[in-house]
Amino acid sequence: AGYVRHIGLSEVDAATIRRAHAVHPVADLQIEYSLISRAVEAEVLPTLRELGIGLTAYGVLSRGLISGHWSADRASEPGDMRTVSPRFAAGNVEHNLALVEALRAIASEKGCTVAQLAIAWVAAQGPDIVPLVGARTRERLAEALPALDVRLTAEDL
Repeated sequence: AGYVRHIGLSEVDAATIRRAHAVHPVADLQIEYSLISRAVEAEVLPTLRELGIGLTAYGVLSRGLISGHWSADRASEPGDMRTVSPRFAAGNVEHNLALVEALRAIASEKGCTVAQLAIAWVAAQGPDIVPLVGARTRERLAEALPALDVRLTAEDL
């Protein structure tokens, strides 16, 4: 009896996933995964797939960095976690935005926005991965939804 049918984890490593799964089957892991943040591919993602656990990917747009709407001269608001994020630090943000410009060229070839390309890339990593997109406005939601129609080839990936 009871109401809990499934459990999930957030931000844990492969060893923790295995320990938790040995106690009770884990349904899903929520963790950052994007074109820029791919550390999960080394150990976490193979562990999830071995155990049949889904992945809910947050940070798909890398906290807005690969949304296509960020610029090096844009200041973060006080309290915004980007003010302490290394990817937004001086020197790093310029390098990362150069990568975004390369993505913009690919997106243009695909007839989509950088944000749509980033979302489509995560979605294309497997049926066990669900991209979580935190659209803050209706306009951003309207931009994100067509990512479902972006088709990427094996070469694109």
